[in-house]
Amino acid sequence: MLVLKEEIVFIVFICGGVYHFLYNERVEGLTEELRAQLMGVKLTKKEKLISEFILDNFAESCFITSTEIAKRLHVSDSSVIRFTRTLGYSGFMDFQKSIRKTYTERINSVSDNITVPSERLKLSISKLGQSDIVESYFANVLQNMKYCVNHNDTLAFERAAGLIAGSKRKFIVTSRANSCIGDMMLLLLKHLLTDVYETSHPALNVIDHLCDITENDCIVAVSFPRYSEMDLLAAQMAYDAGAKIILITDKASSPLAQYATQLLTVSVDSNTFFNSYVGVLFTMELLCSFISRKMGYSTEAKLQLIDKYISKVGLF
Repeated sequence: MLVLKEEIVFIVFICGGVYHFLYNERVEGLTEELRAQLMGVKLTKKEKLISEFILDNFAESCFITSTEIAKRLHVSDSSVIRFTRTLGYSGFMDFQKSIRKTYTERINSVSDNITVPSERLKLSISKLGQSDIVESYFANVLQNMKYCVNHNDTLAFERAAGLIAGSKRKFIVTSRANSCIGDMMLLLLKHLLTDVYETSHPALNVIDHLCDITENDCIVAVSFPRYSEMDLLAAQMAYDAGAKIILITDKASSPLAQYATQLLTVSVDSNTFFNSYVGVLFTMELLCSFISRKMGYSTEAKLQLIDKYISKVGLF
């Protein structure tokens, strides 16, 4: 069994503890704002139950559907919608858009872990010098993969798979270091589905690719620190067109999360100057596995056709 050295555990504990304190402080501030909004509003017994759930699970409530809230509380979907209308919103989507925007802005005001490579390099050299590199890196990668499993339930992957499989066109949005994930995803989805496109191309940018996107389409975006402004613009463009947005990112407060239809989070923490994308690759492959199960034997003929021709040139 691999065990991290005490020095590294101590550093992670201190950094994580400070961030956790600031994060909780910001979320508590947001719930207090909502409590103030609820003051003086006459709520039914069911509406009080819904308000308590949202206050107790504020971050999660920014991203789950009204149906999921209703299911957890054993109330009707219409009860959740009526609650938001009582607060002056046109419906649940309007309410969620408001709290999600506030949540994202507030949480992003907290200083995140160091993301500038040169600064991370300085910190990592001292950390790596105190431990066995193989042992430390393996433990870090394993932790990132566990993060994916612990923070995304089966339902989240099933919803994401359903949105992708049910869309007419599927656009993969990645940039720079994320592009390796996009390339592999393109290969797998091309074998499973029709009309799959990657938006990174020398002659065209992502805006060119998405210029005719519609509500029948979806984008699968991969976004991690330091977040690309172009990816953010692409997500906004897809959102404005009514397209579905499946986002793989590191946290619910990342810039693109405000536009996400379905969110999948995974850590890219690393003990060196670059992000570790092993956990992201695991998340992407797991998502493709859910899609493969959903498609069943319908892709068998396509796979046989591909194999027939690549076998002629030994291109495996």
